[in-house]
Amino acid sequence: MDPIFVFGVIVCVGFFFAGLATRLNLPKVTGYILAGIILNPNLFHFVPAEFAKQTAPITDIALAFITFSVGGTLWFKHIKSLGRSILSITFFEAEFAFLTVGLCSAFVVPFFVHVPNASWMTVYIPMSLLLACLAAPTDPSATLAVIHQYKAKGPVSSTIMGVAAMDDVLGIINYSLAMVVAPALIMQISFSVGSFAANTLFVIGGAILVGVITGIFFNLVSALVRKKHTEGVLIILVVGLLSVCFGFAKVIKVDALLASMVMGIVVVNFNKNRDQIFQILERYTEQLVFVLFFTLSGMHLNLQVFIHSLGLILLFFVFRTLGKYLGTLTGAVISKAPEAVRKYTVGGLIPQGGIVVGLALTMKDHPAFGDIADLLISIIIGSTVIHEFIGPIMATIALKKAGETTASA
Repeated sequence: MDPIFVFGVIVCVGFFFAGLATRLNLPKVTGYILAGIILNPNLFHFVPAEFAKQTAPITDIALAFITFSVGGTLWFKHIKSLGRSILSITFFEAEFAFLTVGLCSAFVVPFFVHVPNASWMTVYIPMSLLLACLAAPTDPSATLAVIHQYKAKGPVSSTIMGVAAMDDVLGIINYSLAMVVAPALIMQISFSVGSFAANTLFVIGGAILVGVITGIFFNLVSALVRKKHTEGVLIILVVGLLSVCFGFAKVIKVDALLASMVMGIVVVNFNKNRDQIFQILERYTEQLVFVLFFTLSGMHLNLQVFIHSLGLILLFFVFRTLGKYLGTLTGAVISKAPEAVRKYTVGGLIPQGGIVVGLALTMKDHPAFGDIADLLISIIIGSTVIHEFIGPIMATIALKKAGETTASA
């Protein structure tokens, strides 16, 4: 089947289900994901399985735009008044999710995982640690879509986007820790604290450096062509340099999502045309990006593995949500955040995907995880669908209860 035809069908079906979701008073993101599940090659076989497997460049570009836009919400002057609460909530919600999933999984994993000669130290604890490290990050793209759809503004919206954008850093630190400790436990070898620290510094520091350099270069180039600041020129600059940023980060094996987010932070804080740049993206590219990313995400779900792993998937969702709730409440109370922030922020921190799916896929290539890799992938991708389906609904409810929505389109 012609790939251009399939591409057109995906966009049209995603658009149709987004409209249907809106009529049912649901977020558009929910409709996109539903469209992807319906187009899943394992369900109706309309879309060739080969097509779904070759969409990585499209999803990467979509993720680059999404994380760049998330970075664009972190204008320092705008979030200065909420700085303390955002940092406090970010730390506690990320680490409470890590601890809750890790501890609870250690008790339930033995009932679901059946590996020959399995023991606590060689299978159950390492797998619990790997699941835990994937619990901290929040996918800001789903909540960003809801915030833009309902034109939400206020302390809860700002806190949600700030926390969702920053907890990826803690997620990467947790992931780096797990990727040192878990293989050592499984293979019963010693590990170096120095190598762990160096790897963490490289992944995070390298991503920040790539993002800062690309952002500064973007600002310099856009200043040079200021007199030619047509919308087309700005779109070309964003697409070109954002692709360079994301792609180069992947080449040197640092976190590409963090790099593109940092680029967005640099642009929004140091570019005089910040408003024009991000308004153009929201007006011309955002909806197409959301349609492609979320619809394609639904298409990647292996339905057979999803059903087989449903018990662990649901438990992972419950453990992670519990950790997010306890951590958000703890961080908000400690930082003396406004009551609305305490009550409703967690509603926007449920979605999970993007970077988590990418981190999970990297685990599959590690030789130490051969016996549990497929199960890990199924849990994360399956729970991502649940998180991305329920998360936008919870975010919409939270923002409406907080009184920050100004539109329902």
